Amino acid sequence: MKTASPAYPAPADAEARRGLSPVVCYDPATLPAPDLGAYRAARAGARKTAEVLAPPRDAACFEVPAGSFFRISCIDGPQVGDLNLWNAADLGERFYSGKTRALHGTHLSTGDRLWSSFPAMRPMATITDDTLDWYGIDAFGGSVHDVIGTRCDPYTHNLLTGGQYHHCCHSNLTRALADARGLPLAEAGRHVHDVLNVFMCTGFTRDTGQYFMKASPVRPGDYLEFFAEIDLVGALSACPGGDCGDEHSSDAAACHPLKIEVFTPEAAPAGWAPPAPNGYDGSHGR
Repeated sequence: MKTASPAYPAPADAEARRGLSPVVCYDPATLPAPDLGAYRAARAGARKTAEVLAPPRDAACFEVPAGSFFRISCIDGPQVGDLNLWNAADLGERFYSGKTRALHGTHLSTGDRLWSSFPAMRPMATITDDTLDWYGIDAFGGSVHDVIGTRCDPYTHNLLTGGQYHHCCHSNLTRALADARGLPLAEAGRHVHDVLNVFMCTGFTRDTGQYFMKASPVRPGDYLEFFAEIDLVGALSACPGGDCGDEHSSDAAACHPLKIEVFTPEAAPAGWAPPAPNGYDGSHGR
């Protein structure tokens, strides 16, 4: 956290240094672009093939074949969810929120993709529809669907409060994956990773640069929909913070379920094929 009372005086050219123009690190225009028109044409004829509920303060796993769609919906009251994704055939290939953030920005919406970890580093899913895309960036710098928060977890909770809380999103995701894949809790926990915070409204404070949350604008009927680029296993936790307008990692907030639906089209989108693993040769200069 940047201090308001720095220990060192500003140099004479401080304002010139601060005034240098920023450079965007990665140009998204050079990324392979999804054909949203083809995806939507395929979605129009899709039929629902699965439905799962993530209970309040708990999580659920689901599977999505490559070429299908999955939708996360608010169905009861304002609720945020923490999403993990894995390659269904290899849990070692998982959603890489940090690289997704570097490529697309701190908050995701329609047309953005969820990228996988090294060495595969390829699109796992593409966002095809977002009923909260109207929100934009508010006066506080907040927006929805972030890839900056890591997930609430019992370790940080213990560090800050000394308490033992077992329905943090990390624990919820761990239990769900353990049950779905028949894994010991310790092994499942090692596969749980940083998340897409679905429906969560977040940003950074302008004075201290601290991560903040505010009440989500999501309402029943809102949803975020994805196209599965590869065979996926997903886990979604209905966060114990509810709409995250007050606190998380407690039993105080009003919490609601989230619905996950899978839709399978009659035919794959025109011209689409599952993305191959990243083309880097892996030699690392040797």
